[in-house]
Amino acid sequence: MANFMSDRTPQKSKPNRIFILTGIAISLAIAAFISPFASQNPDGLDRVAQDLKFADKAVKEPIAKQMPPAQIFDEYSVKAVENPKVSTALAGVAGTLLVFGLAWGLGELAMRRKSD
Repeated sequence: MANFMSDRTPQKSKPNRIFILTGIAISLAIAAFISPFASQNPDGLDRVAQDLKFADKAVKEPIAKQMPPAQIFDEYSVKAVENPKVSTALAGVAGTLLVFGLAWGLGELAMRRKSD
């Protein structure tokens, strides 16, 4: 019976755990320490909209601004934090953790369905 249970529940090896934790640590370090120094210039889509003179046709109140996360975040910052560099770092860390959590959850779902 013990062998049956061990065959159905895959054990994560130590190298895999180290690889995942190292990846998360590097991602969080980039989000926290490098993202505050990102360029303040418009990103690609905004720049194209400005260059081609259709930026004024953007929706004034996009649906994203009406969703619950918009109460906490504004663009690439946290609304409640005054210091722009700290605010950007916190938003980067939150985004990194959110993406990791979603990827992890989808991976777990895929593995469960694969084993069924």
